[in-house]
Amino acid sequence: MSSAASRRIFPGFNLSLGYTLVYLSLIVLIPLAAVAFKAGTLGWQSFWDVVSAPNVVASYKLSFGTALLAGLINLVFGLMLAWVLVRYTFVGKRFIDALVDLPFALPTAVTGIALTALYSPNGWIGQYLEPLGIRVAFTPLGILVALVFIGLPFVVRTVQPVLEDLETELEEASASLGANRWQTFRHVVLPILFPALLTGFALAFARAVGEYGSVIFIAGNIPMVSEITPLLIITKLEQYDYAGATAIAASMLIISLLMLLAINGLQAWTAKRTGRGG
Repeated sequence: MSSAASRRIFPGFNLSLGYTLVYLSLIVLIPLAAVAFKAGTLGWQSFWDVVSAPNVVASYKLSFGTALLAGLINLVFGLMLAWVLVRYTFVGKRFIDALVDLPFALPTAVTGIALTALYSPNGWIGQYLEPLGIRVAFTPLGILVALVFIGLPFVVRTVQPVLEDLETELEEASASLGANRWQTFRHVVLPILFPALLTGFALAFARAVGEYGSVIFIAGNIPMVSEITPLLIITKLEQYDYAGATAIAASMLIISLLMLLAINGLQAWTAKRTGRGG
C-alpha cells in the first residue's frame, strides 16, 4: 500500500509546486507586475488624471456595463440552451451542439465583420430594424450583441456537464412529493447548477471585458458613446504613450479582479451554504 502510494505519476509536492510557481510567474505574475511598474512611473497625480479622464470613465461604464449585461443574458439563455441539448433528442441536435462552439473557432475580426454586415442599416437584419427605430450597429447595443455572441459558449459548456451528471430521479422524487415544476427547478435543480452558472458567468464576463476584435467593427468607436476601454489602450499605444496605456490597463485590471473576486466569493459562499464545498 505504501509502496504503491509512493509511486506517483507526478513528482513530489515541492517539485510540482516549484514548477507551478515558475510557470505562473512567467505567464501571469511577471507581465502583471510589469504593467503595474510601468503605470507607477507616472506618479499618483498623473496616473489619476489619465484613468479619471471623462472619455476613459465613459469607456469603463460601457465596457464593464455591457460585459455585465451580456453575462447575465448568457446566464439565462446559456442555461436554456444547455438544458435543451442535454434533456431532449431532436433532429439536428449535433449540428446545434457544434454551432455553440463557433465563437471559439471564428477569428474575432471575422465575427466583428459578420455582425456588422448583419446589423448595419443596410444589412440583412439591420434593414428591417432601422424602420422601427432600432439601431444596432455603431451603437452600444451592437457591442452588447457582439459580447453575447462570444460569451454564450462559456456558460453552455460549463453548465452542460453538470446537467448531464444530474440524476433525473431527483426531479421525479420532488414531483412525487407534490412540488410543481418551478419549485423543483428552484429548490432541487438550481442549487446544483448555481456554482457552474457562476463559473460560466465569470468566464463570459472576463472574456467580454477585454474583447476587442469582434467589438471594434460594430461599435462605431464614437467618443463618449461607443468607445470601449481596450480601444483607448490601443490608441495610446499607437501614440507611443506607453505609461498612459498601462495606467488604463492597470485600472481595468483592478476593477476586473475585484469583480471576479466577488463572483468567486459568492460561489464559495453558495457551495458552503448548500453543502457542496470541498
